[in-house]
Amino acid sequence: MRRISKLTRVAVGVASLGLVATACGGTSSDSGDSDSSDRGVAIAYDVGGKGDQSFNDAAYAGLTKAKDEFGYKTADIEPTEGETDADKEQRLASLAKQGYNPVVGVGFAYGPAMKAVASKYPKTTFGIVDSVVEGKNVASLVFAEEQASYLAGVAAAKATKSDVVGFVGGVDIPLIHKFEAGYKQGVQDTKPGVKVLSQYLTQTAEEGGFSSPDKGKAAAEGQIEKKADVLYAAAGLSGQGVIEAAAKAKVWAIGVDSDQYKQAALAPYKNYILTSALKDVGGAVYALAKSVKDGKPLTGTQTFDLKVDGVGLSESNPEFAKVAGLKEAVDKAKQGINDGSITVKTE
Repeated sequence: MRRISKLTRVAVGVASLGLVATACGGTSSDSGDSDSSDRGVAIAYDVGGKGDQSFNDAAYAGLTKAKDEFGYKTADIEPTEGETDADKEQRLASLAKQGYNPVVGVGFAYGPAMKAVASKYPKTTFGIVDSVVEGKNVASLVFAEEQASYLAGVAAAKATKSDVVGFVGGVDIPLIHKFEAGYKQGVQDTKPGVKVLSQYLTQTAEEGGFSSPDKGKAAAEGQIEKKADVLYAAAGLSGQGVIEAAAKAKVWAIGVDSDQYKQAALAPYKNYILTSALKDVGGAVYALAKSVKDGKPLTGTQTFDLKVDGVGLSESNPEFAKVAGLKEAVDKAKQGINDGSITVKTE
């Protein structure tokens, strides 16, 4: 696995762009190489779709930046409830057939479909977020989520008054384990006496772990009853329920993927979003689009970590600077991760 190239270094920070509500659709078609000119980047959303104020919206911000900067035509397509890998294959093939290049699957769930489709469209560059798929024309866009989550843990340990904090994971899978592991380590390294409550909403994505704010809200309310006063959710759209519950109880929430303090849909709760663990999915999408435009498409595993600002921690909420010792502790943790004196666990 290698770190991101020089090209991707120019892409960081895209997730902070304003998000637009409109979208372009696409239609299904048969397999086969496209004979049309390249239209530009297309993304196929993960569970929760556009409007999750998190993972998918970050990807859309990257598409928007590429569209504005390069004059691209773009497409972004929603998932369907209960869809199969065959449905995902058809979606990716349709986008490639229409001439979109690159075509990006947002989320690890696109792994099997992309493996099946990419070889059929060798002239199209494919990208997949949060999974590694082998292929000469595939870029696997992966992130050091555990590093951002470690910083979130540092923030939680500094902000808690009850010495109880919470973690809500959307689905009990290895990817979300990385978020939990980093968060717990950050808490414990900063303030060993703090208790971390952990809960996963579902065992599979099909059960709604990433797309059910009501499940997130219920889990958060349970942790708040147990005295948790800082809650970190890595749960996609379900995280909105965690943030809502935290705001109602007047305790801190920590957002994920995008800077959720800045999200319009979460404005009623923003005063209780202390910070967000950032994951520059938008930067990765933009970087891939730029590489294709420049005639040097990225392929293989592209790792976005703290050293290249592929992950990080937001400081948008003015209250962040008011928590005693918080900024200093986070800055120290960043330095330690970057110089190798802190190794963050992934399990």
